[in-house]
Amino acid sequence: MSENKLTITAICGSLREGSFNRKVLTAMEELAPKHWEIRRADLSNLPLYNADIESQGDPQSVVEFKESIREADGVLIVTPEYNSGIPGVLKNALDWASRPGKSSVLIQKPFAIAGATPGSGGTAQSQAQVRQTLLAMNAYTMPGPKILIGGIHEKLNETTGELDDESTLRHIEKFLIAFEQWIHFFK
Repeated sequence: MSENKLTITAICGSLREGSFNRKVLTAMEELAPKHWEIRRADLSNLPLYNADIESQGDPQSVVEFKESIREADGVLIVTPEYNSGIPGVLKNALDWASRPGKSSVLIQKPFAIAGATPGSGGTAQSQAQVRQTLLAMNAYTMPGPKILIGGIHEKLNETTGELDDESTLRHIEKFLIAFEQWIHFFK
């Protein structure tokens, strides 16, 4: 596999600074190949999608978010699950990115989805909804391996709070290698 530089946009579906999914994303950044440049997208300043706002021109936060996806070789989404579904902030971001429909930055963009939760489901329902949204926009979502981390609170170091479960970290490494292969499949 080529080791040319890859630019990856990383999106966390939680706004909370200390969220479990941010901890997973941090672990991914540490385990990622050295030739990856991972840039975190900020969802906190995106307004709620509104066609009236869009008709006036995208707000600067939306322009920057769309550009971060456009410039990326691939997009990594790490998301929690809220009430058996996709967090509103993430759905809102994907709605903005999907506009305008025929020239969306999501079209034919390679994506990988991961998630963690204290529960046993590992964000399976949330990830399914993210996949459904991306499928509707003709994005290329990696089918597997999947990262569905259940019981995340038991996989963190008691002192540092960092993800340190060896089995989970090895699975993340395989996931990242597969994502790079997925990206190269479309390049």
